[in-house]
Amino acid sequence: MRIAVLNGPNLNLLGTREPALYGSATLADIEQRLRALGQEIGAELSFVQRNGEGELIDAIHALRGSAAGAIVNAGAYSHSSLAIRDALAAVGLPFVEVHLTNIYAREPERRHSMLAPAARAVVCGFGAAGYELALRGLVDLLSGASGPAARPARAPAAGARSGRG
Repeated sequence: MRIAVLNGPNLNLLGTREPALYGSATLADIEQRLRALGQEIGAELSFVQRNGEGELIDAIHALRGSAAGAIVNAGAYSHSSLAIRDALAAVGLPFVEVHLTNIYAREPERRHSMLAPAARAVVCGFGAAGYELALRGLVDLLSGASGPAARPARAPAAGARSGRG
């Protein structure tokens, strides 16, 4: 199973960028841990880090037909980029959104994700270990191991009733 790991702006600075907030693990450390886990669970991984929004979108487009799913940490673009969400939807790539910090405990502008509504799941607040949780979860989702709850919920049709009073 081919899984892409996409990282956005400033994640290339992990380990030295605000370590009290983001931890001491570098992006290379995270990739090494994911490669080992991928071998263990049968996932072939590819890694991309881009600081530019357009470059990240180009990388997403390149995954069309070549990856079963993705782990996406779009960094600050998570909070602002309809274009990245649209690119992920356009290529039909199931993905798990990852954040090192708990975005819901951060500044108000970081508490909303543009990507989350299109994601199969969101993992945040576990630091570098969040990537490993996302990989295990995504592989389970893609292999059907997680059952019906793994499928995204669908909103009821307009005018539909839930049957509850």
